[in-house]
Amino acid sequence: MAGQSGGPWGGGGNRGDENDGRREQGGGRRPGQQEGPQIPEIDELVRKGQEQLRVLMGGRGGAGNGGGRGTGGNGPQGPQLTRSGVLMGAAGAVALYLFASFYTVKPEEQGVELLLGQYYRTTDDGPHFAWWPFIKAEVVSTSTERTESIGIARGREDTGLMLTTDANIVDIDFQVVWNISDPARLLFNIRDPQQTVQAVSESVMREIIAATPLAPILNRDRGIIAETAQLRIQQALDEYESGIRIVRLNLEKADPPREVIDSFREVQAAEQERDRLQRQADAYANRVLAEARGESAQMLEQAEAYRAQVVNEALGEASRFGAVLEEYSKAPDVTRQRLYLETMEKVLGAVDKTILDSSLVGSEGGQGVVPYLPLNELKRTTGGN
Repeated sequence: MAGQSGGPWGGGGNRGDENDGRREQGGGRRPGQQEGPQIPEIDELVRKGQEQLRVLMGGRGGAGNGGGRGTGGNGPQGPQLTRSGVLMGAAGAVALYLFASFYTVKPEEQGVELLLGQYYRTTDDGPHFAWWPFIKAEVVSTSTERTESIGIARGREDTGLMLTTDANIVDIDFQVVWNISDPARLLFNIRDPQQTVQAVSESVMREIIAATPLAPILNRDRGIIAETAQLRIQQALDEYESGIRIVRLNLEKADPPREVIDSFREVQAAEQERDRLQRQADAYANRVLAEARGESAQMLEQAEAYRAQVVNEALGEASRFGAVLEEYSKAPDVTRQRLYLETMEKVLGAVDKTILDSSLVGSEGGQGVVPYLPLNELKRTTGGN
């Protein structure tokens, strides 16, 4: 019995030792439990973690090192501060400081450096170094175009309703496209750039519309209004030293209010008809007036020509009379005979006539001559004329 048990207690002590050994190696198998992978003890996990931490901090692993805080010098040792650990910590701190101090500016951006909260300098694209935390860098995009809509697009139905100089209401809807020209001025002088651009744009547009009649706004002056508004908005923002540049202004809509748009269109049609009739009347008046002026000028020219003709004829007759008078004073009989003959030629030159000498007809010497009137010749001459 003793040989079979292996001890004075029948082998009970040996079985206890075997169970204790199995428990140290990871725990024994309970009655009715199958063998398989066992979960390590919590103390074992804590011990391994402490050893790994001690190795990272410059210590040496193993349970045989002295100086531990366990019982009898065999327990795990705590972290130790060594030279290599200090160097690694310093290198990490330097790397972290450099990471916080270096910054990069893209080509479409500009950087603004602030020295203790005050403006220091403006940097262009590329890598830059700023002594953090004394110098803080703000990177701002300067090429990005931002759009602000004023009118119904902003959500308020009455935002675009504006009063014209002739007491009419017009519904204006426009967009302002802007970007940043000076980041330093923008950061220090403007708290809310978006609200600033919206407020200035709406104020300037209301001022322009208030000084303009309704008809040019709806028809021909939209481009002029957009250019003027863009110029005045830029001037106002420059006075604020905002660092904002207005790229363009798009006047999308300029219509009457929706409630009266039908009546307004009727009024516009009536005004266009009135303008058409007025243009026709003006064209007729211009044509008649031009004809009257032409006829008047023609009559004046004819009168002037007649006057010149009469004057010249009178001057000619007077000159001719003076010449005849001079000749008459020299030879009265000859001149009288010549004047008589010229007068008779002028009077009877165009008359078909037959002349008989009085000395041959009705006188003693002309009894053999019979007066003859050529009726056929006279009839032919009269018919030919």
